[in-house]
Amino acid sequence: MSESQTKKTRFTTTNIALIGIFSALWIALNLTVAPLGFRLLQLPIIHSVIIFLTLLLVTWATSQYGAASAVGIIGSAIVLLAGGPLPVLGFAVASLLFDLILIANHHKLDMKPANLAIAVLATIACSYFAGVINGILILKLPLMFVVTVWGGWTVVGGIIGVVITLPIIGALEKAQVKKVKTA
Repeated sequence: MSESQTKKTRFTTTNIALIGIFSALWIALNLTVAPLGFRLLQLPIIHSVIIFLTLLLVTWATSQYGAASAVGIIGSAIVLLAGGPLPVLGFAVASLLFDLILIANHHKLDMKPANLAIAVLATIACSYFAGVINGILILKLPLMFVVTVWGGWTVVGGIIGVVITLPIIGALEKAQVKKVKTA
């Protein structure tokens, strides 16, 4: 097996550490900010913002298939064990879909328009998917309300997450943080 195949199919120790860091971020934000945001707005907007902020950042940092899924699964499992909000399960499933969609741009999140477009579309699709899963299966909301209102508000949160995250990625790219990571 060549070195390039190994890098694409296996996690390096640096990427494992990054998955751990972003899983911790997922956990901390889901146990603190998400419940406050839901109490404040009674909508999934804040929860969606923090989920997709985390998924976009871990995908940018690792550029590797499976990293977003690992963060979603690890983070959600620990959040549930700690008594956190049950709707995190819908976002865990959405993180798997997010990872699959980002195969289209080889998990490259940089400032190239095509890569950004794929990331934005993945976020919109996955946030809607999470909203529908959470609304129907976990919160037991009426179907029509879920596919129109609940799913829509979850997408709004995902879009806000993109709007917050892309400037962060741009600033990190300018600062050449990835070169520091590989050094």
